[in-house]
Amino acid sequence: MKRRGYPSDVDDDTYLFLLPYLLLTPEDARQRKYPLREILNALMWVARTGAQWAYLPHDFPPAETVRQQAHRWFIAECFQNAAHDLRLLTHVEQQKTPEPTAIVIDSRTLQSTPESGHRAGFDGAKKRKGTKVHLAVDTLGHLLAVLTSPTNEQDRAQVKDLCLEVQEATGAHVQVAFADQGYTGEQTALQATEAGVELIVVKRPEASKGFILLPQRWVVERSFAWFSRFIRIPINLLCKATNGRR
Repeated sequence: MKRRGYPSDVDDDTYLFLLPYLLLTPEDARQRKYPLREILNALMWVARTGAQWAYLPHDFPPAETVRQQAHRWFIAECFQNAAHDLRLLTHVEQQKTPEPTAIVIDSRTLQSTPESGHRAGFDGAKKRKGTKVHLAVDTLGHLLAVLTSPTNEQDRAQVKDLCLEVQEATGAHVQVAFADQGYTGEQTALQATEAGVELIVVKRPEASKGFILLPQRWVVERSFAWFSRFIRIPINLLCKATNGRR
């Protein structure tokens, strides 16, 4: 009996695009008990709702089956490879160079939970305990690199590592990084330069108040808004820091 669909289920076009990346074994392999698409739909349900594995609805494959298959996908970097190729296709469609030459970087603080353990730190500016997520996106808002750190560490301290991650993902094509005023400073600019990137700080107009749409900078804000739709990411439930990169 076919189950009723969930809003998080992948559509046909998305599944057909992802399928070549997810097939670690043939789709009709004898040892495969549950349809691959249903396992993917279950993973998407967890990502969108933020629920724990034990609360996975019974009309999906067993939670342990889904969790184990998802772990294999993460280890094989299936979703990273799909995102990379999709980014290249989008750049070509937008008549841009396949690999970006400019990026936008920023960070967000995820509120900690008892499961956060040693990763959590206290952000004095925002008065929150949690984990910082440092993001680098291209000028279309596509994800290039993610790092995590305790909130008591400065954003500026992550610039070099973030830029190096981007250069590895793009084949060292990136030349410029746009950032907000939290990344101001000669030492920060030097860190970016060591990764082969020029850091440009986009400043707010003087005497301005309220929300202002800053050139280049707004792109990464939109990316954070996209990610917030997947509740599993911002609630930061999982214990290992590597989970923050998934």
